[in-house]
Amino acid sequence: MDFCIGAAAAMAATLLTNPFDVLKTRTHLQGELKTRGNYVAHYKGPFQSIAIIIKKEGILALQKGLLPSVLNQGVRNGIKLGFYGWLSNSGYLCDAGNRTIFYNSLVASAFGGGVGAFLGTPLYTLTTQFQAKASPEIAVGYQHEHTSLVQALKTTYNTSGVRGLWKGTNANVVRSVVGAAAQLTTFTQTKEVLREYEVFRYSRVLTAFIAGTFGGICQSLLQTPFDLVCVRVNNQYVDPTGRGALYQGMIDCFYKIVKYEGVLGLYKGFLITHIKNGRHTTLYLMFWELLKAHQYDVRPIKDPSRSCYYDSRDI
Repeated sequence: MDFCIGAAAAMAATLLTNPFDVLKTRTHLQGELKTRGNYVAHYKGPFQSIAIIIKKEGILALQKGLLPSVLNQGVRNGIKLGFYGWLSNSGYLCDAGNRTIFYNSLVASAFGGGVGAFLGTPLYTLTTQFQAKASPEIAVGYQHEHTSLVQALKTTYNTSGVRGLWKGTNANVVRSVVGAAAQLTTFTQTKEVLREYEVFRYSRVLTAFIAGTFGGICQSLLQTPFDLVCVRVNNQYVDPTGRGALYQGMIDCFYKIVKYEGVLGLYKGFLITHIKNGRHTTLYLMFWELLKAHQYDVRPIKDPSRSCYYDSRDI
C-alpha cells in the first residue's frame, strides 16, 4: 500500500506540473554546446515560453509527453516514497524520541530514489524526447520522430535493444539520488521543526505545503546540473551501436557543457527548473501526506509510536 500511495501522489501532481516540465526540457536543450549570444533564444522565461509554445503549437503542446511522464513518476516516486514509508513505519528512520534520524533518512531517500530512477529510465528518456519535439520554428535539440509511447518503445528496442532503453542510466540514477536525498530529507526535517509550533500541529496540509516548498528549493539547488545533463544525454541522437552523437556519458556531458557554455551553463533554465521541481515536490508530498492520513484511518500501522509519520497531536 505504501508504494501505491507514493505512486498515486506523484502521478496526480504530474498532471498539474507537466507543462513546466516541457518548458524545463526545452530550456535545457536551448543553445546546446554554444556560447551565450551565438544561438537564437526561443525560450526566455516562464510566461514568454508558455506564450510562444501556445502560439506555434497550440495549447495542448504544453502537455507533450504526459503519458510517459505520468507513468515515469508513478514508477520512480512509487518506489522512492513507498520504500521510505515502509522503513519509517518499520521504525528504522526514527530514534527513541520519535525524531527522524538524519543520516538514516538521507540514505533511505537516496537509495529509493536511485532504484526508482533505474527502473524508470526508459520512461524518463522517452518523456524527454516527446517534450523536446517542437514546431521547426522553435525547435531545440535533436528532434525524435515518435508518434506514440508504444511505437517509441518498439523503435528504441528494435534499433538498440535493451541497452537502448536504459541509455543514460548513470546520469538518471545520480540525478535522482541527489534530488531524492535533498528533497525528502529536507521535507522531513522541516516538518519536524514546524510541528513545534501550535499553528502547524493541527494542519497537515499547511505543514506539508511549507515543508514541501523547502524540499523543492533544496532539490532544485542541488539537482539542476544533473537535470540538465540528463536531458542532454537522453535527448541526443544515438546510433545503433549505442554511441551518442554529442556525449559519451554523464562525465563527458558535464565536461563539454562547462567547456562550451561555462560553469553557469550547468544552471541554465534554473528558474523554470525550480518552478517545475518546486511545484511538483510541494504538490506530491502534500498529496502523499493526505493519502497517508487516510491510510492510517483505514489500516492503522502496527506500532504507530515507532513511525516518524505518526504524531499523537494529529488525533
